[in-house]
Amino acid sequence: MKKSILFALMLLLIKPVFAKDYELSSPAGNNQIKISCDKSISFVVLNQGSPILTTQQIALTLKDLGILGQDPKVAKEIRTKASTSIRVDVPVKFKTITDEYNQLELVFKGNYSIIFRAYNNGVAYRFVTSLKNDKVFVNNENFAFQVNDAQNAIWPFEGSKHANLFLSHFEYSFKPQKYTAIDSAQVGLPTYFTAKNGAKIVFTESDLFDYPNLFIKKKDNITGVFPHVILEQQKVGDRSIKILKEADYIAETNGTRNYPWRLWMINDNDAGLLTNTLVYQLATPSKIKDASWIKPGKVAWDWWNDNNIYGVDFKSGINTETYKYYIDFASKYGLEYIMLDEGWTKTTQDILHSNPNIDIPELVAYGKKKNVSVLLWVLWNPLNEKMDEVLDLYKNWGVKGIKVDFMARAEQYMVNFYTRTAEACAKRNLMVDFHGAYKPTGLHRTYPNVISYEGVHGLENNKWEATVTPEHDALLPFTRMMAGPMDYTPGAMRNAIKSNFNAVYSQPMSMGTRAHQTALYVLFESPLQMLADNPSNYQQDEKYTRYLAQFPSIWEDTKVLYADAGKAVVLARKLGNKWYLGGITNWNTFAQDFKLDFLGKGKFNLELLEDGMNANKMAEDYRITQKQVDATSVLPVKMAQGGGFAAVLTPSN
Repeated sequence: MKKSILFALMLLLIKPVFAKDYELSSPAGNNQIKISCDKSISFVVLNQGSPILTTQQIALTLKDLGILGQDPKVAKEIRTKASTSIRVDVPVKFKTITDEYNQLELVFKGNYSIIFRAYNNGVAYRFVTSLKNDKVFVNNENFAFQVNDAQNAIWPFEGSKHANLFLSHFEYSFKPQKYTAIDSAQVGLPTYFTAKNGAKIVFTESDLFDYPNLFIKKKDNITGVFPHVILEQQKVGDRSIKILKEADYIAETNGTRNYPWRLWMINDNDAGLLTNTLVYQLATPSKIKDASWIKPGKVAWDWWNDNNIYGVDFKSGINTETYKYYIDFASKYGLEYIMLDEGWTKTTQDILHSNPNIDIPELVAYGKKKNVSVLLWVLWNPLNEKMDEVLDLYKNWGVKGIKVDFMARAEQYMVNFYTRTAEACAKRNLMVDFHGAYKPTGLHRTYPNVISYEGVHGLENNKWEATVTPEHDALLPFTRMMAGPMDYTPGAMRNAIKSNFNAVYSQPMSMGTRAHQTALYVLFESPLQMLADNPSNYQQDEKYTRYLAQFPSIWEDTKVLYADAGKAVVLARKLGNKWYLGGITNWNTFAQDFKLDFLGKGKFNLELLEDGMNANKMAEDYRITQKQVDATSVLPVKMAQGGGFAAVLTPSN
């Protein structure tokens, strides 16, 4: 009996040798990761000393190779730190980003490791393997966490339910709600939470290659869900599929590789989130040595307005005359591009020939004379089948980029299609705008010619439903835009208050005021920024259009003046020696004074566009005023219901 008790005591003494805890703190000490390696691997994240996140077992299940992370044996720990600067090729927040973190790599017996990073504004981890097998099959990635005593969440949802939630354009709306009230539906990323201590948390992923997208569901915990490899499929129409057979694994990949980062951006408040760039920082650095050929800009776009131009002496539509009119408009207002959307090709599947009414080389030559370049829309599947032939042709025509559409999937094969497309276009100095797309995962750092992404419930939806509201607009910077650039396509010239809005396909309108639409050119990040309405409507108000056309599509610096997710947002952005302000509100009015102390020395001419006196009744009512200001000035801002404002601040001579 005594021997049994003694043996039990010895076991208790021995146990800590096998179960070890590790700690990693951010450079400022405000974020901390406490990692436990016992029978499984788990960790807790602390912010300002408060535990805000708890993960359950994290592991990789490999076919015939077992579970990496089960009964882990730590061989060694490697601690490093970094404090460097990243020069951004196509900046949407900052031209230069400080990349500062502390890192812990736990190397386990079995030829794998987990890297943890602690930043002052977030934490992340990833698996790394160096297995002897050339190829491995990943059956699953175990992943679950909970936000401890969470206050609330902004949870994504889709208005239309799909039979397969992995076959989607991932254009989520977002619902602010209690954390405990989140339903169990599968959703994509990013997702937003408020911790008990008030910290704001946005969860997403970065550096996704040769692996499926991560989705999540919530029951007790938030768990990871992945689309499986598609083995058999049936084509439905020209752009959709029906999955007939799936594999029992989510990826067939290299035995030696880095897996995607799982990332929580953590800031004290909503304002801090809007300057968080961790998705970009964690992505693989650029593979394009000279990115000087990548030219961001604004685009005269045809699809949203249904080519519904007027006041011309030719029949409008998908024809050369109409697109020359777009080029003339773009040239007049200094826009860099026109986009030929669906309809320009002979058929949606034959993207090597234009329809008989369109002459692409003629349009490219006409645009070149007027300093306007051409971008072309394509379906993804015919591009996938003849990528080199198609891109060589477009390059030979003189086209500057493509908008590739209707991928509507997020499994491993589709992720690899994004990479192949980005690389193939980069070789030919072509830009890429991914539509019908999953959220950004940092590919725009690795291939800066990936100029923008859709994957957003944007303005196009106003053509058929009343879901793109001012509140939705005020949620997007804290949700979808946290992942990266988004091609929301603003610019509506027909604007409506809530009671006057109607969904009209060929003459669409926006919800909220004209000033609200204008402010989106400052708030919404997209280096390829559309002017969605038709040139005829813009030409009816030349004063407004010239004001709008002066806004850039990239930014070297960003200041957050006000941020309350879903309610109101006010940003100041800088390019060169000019500052640009933009702010929007939801269906409530907003009034506040803002200091301009970010301006620096000297006087500035402020050109302010704001809601007109009657914007609460007539949403198109706006006024433009000018005055001189400096860093000691205060700008009084009043926004109508669904309203906004924009300002351009130019140094005075």
